[in-house]
Amino acid sequence: MNFNKEEWEPKTNLGHMVKEGTITDIDEIFEKGLPIMELEIIDALLPDLEEEVMDVNLVQRMHKSGRKVNFRVIVAVGNKNGYVGLGQGKAKEVGPAIRKAVDNAKFNVIKARRGCGDWGCVCGREHTVPFKISGKKGSVRVTLIPAPGGVGLAVGDVGKTILKLAGIDDVWSQTMGQTQTTINFAGAIFDALKHLSMVKASKSDLKNLGVAG
Repeated sequence: MNFNKEEWEPKTNLGHMVKEGTITDIDEIFEKGLPIMELEIIDALLPDLEEEVMDVNLVQRMHKSGRKVNFRVIVAVGNKNGYVGLGQGKAKEVGPAIRKAVDNAKFNVIKARRGCGDWGCVCGREHTVPFKISGKKGSVRVTLIPAPGGVGLAVGDVGKTILKLAGIDDVWSQTMGQTQTTINFAGAIFDALKHLSMVKASKSDLKNLGVAG
């Protein structure tokens, strides 16, 4: 479904500011820590997000009225230029579950710091993670390590998909735990990317690591 900004009727103050053009950059929202309550805000400020279905799983549970069966879907979204989100959705049918997961992923969008953090690479491009960082989800722990240009993504397929959507082209990795469990592996990768933004560093240090802005 294509987003039409003209037909959008905002329900929050932030939504009105985005539609009116008072806020034109999602970084301003992130920096101020403003809660995003409308998907249209993401659609307006990040119109080029791509979606990737990571996993579709049949979930069964017993209820007093009988066995309940739902589909659980994991979806990643990203614009391949520093913004990425991960979400999941459940429904009785695959289609609605995917839609819920996409919406959830958009609400979870973050800005992933990128840089040129490998000591042997001085290209200055934002092609890898700027420093070593770890993430955890369930039994899975993932550490992302800066890599020189041309190495590619030395990580499992689930990690490759999320990192590509974030715009990261090169990385070394170390993993522990049940990495074949998609939901936990994807969650650990995303957790590591979230931690990139939480690390405090001076502007000069970030510049040396090739991090723009």
